[in-house]
Amino acid sequence: MGRPIALVHLRCPFPTLVFSRPFMKALLLAPALLAFVFGSLAVAEDARPQSQISQSLPLKAEGARELHDVPYVTGGHERQKLDLYLPARNGALHPVLAWIHGGAWEAGNKDFCPAKVLVAKNYVVVSIGYRLSQHAIFPAQIEDCKAAIRWLRAHAAEYDIDPNRIGVWGESAGGHLAAMLGTTGKMRDFDVGENLDQSSAVECVIDWYGPTDFAHYGNRPPSMDPKNAYARLIGGLPTEHLDQVKRSSPISYVQADAAPFLIMQGDKNTIVPAQQSEELDVALHKAGVESTLRIVSGAGHGGQAFISPANIEAMSNFLDHHLLLSSGGAGQ
Repeated sequence: MGRPIALVHLRCPFPTLVFSRPFMKALLLAPALLAFVFGSLAVAEDARPQSQISQSLPLKAEGARELHDVPYVTGGHERQKLDLYLPARNGALHPVLAWIHGGAWEAGNKDFCPAKVLVAKNYVVVSIGYRLSQHAIFPAQIEDCKAAIRWLRAHAAEYDIDPNRIGVWGESAGGHLAAMLGTTGKMRDFDVGENLDQSSAVECVIDWYGPTDFAHYGNRPPSMDPKNAYARLIGGLPTEHLDQVKRSSPISYVQADAAPFLIMQGDKNTIVPAQQSEELDVALHKAGVESTLRIVSGAGHGGQAFISPANIEAMSNFLDHHLLLSSGGAGQ
């Protein structure tokens, strides 16, 4: 990669974003459409597991449907399932936004899906479950996410999905996996299992503070602790698994055919340094890939500032441009 491999230190576990209370007050200045679409979404920087938080956000679209625990691998692990949030059928094909939860690759689940409010804008929303590091080490996690994307394309007609307009949004460890999807779309290295005639590429990526380069992890002191979250992900100390360090870093795969990115990162993030997002943004630009980096002033590893009216508008515009208004092409 051109630079010496550095030791890696990650806190364990990452605090997982928890979406639990309404933030309508924060949207009073936002356009009415954004308030309608995102009015039930809330973000709090909170270390409690998602299972302890209320999971009840109502769909705000007449005729919308929910399908839970749909297997995307035949006879697979209990985590290899997804939830579908479907708009009312109107004879049209719908773009897809897939949500990938965080939790240091060892916690969190698909049950809470903040993206599902986009059903009101005629998106098909998908929440992807994946095997955690205690179930299987990397690359199982990205293999699962890719299998889910291929499954969506294989079942596109069944759910009125436009297979050429699939985007992904992830936070923290989920941001890492979203970035992996966005940078490895034209590769087949992580495509294993079923539906291999389908592409696992995505049309666009929203990456909320996902780790991107494990070989160069800011100015963190080196860790020799084999119990930290990243060591558990790759199966041992980074210094002893340099191939896994490179293989698990999204920045390793940046080429001109990567998906467009919207990267959001807090400048006070002590869990995933802002440098991780900044270097990915630079690498994408050098490769000629569209990338927008939004540094959220005063924010850490999540927090209310990420859902300011300006940030929500940026996300909405990004998704609409690449999924609602685009003719697609990632899956072709």
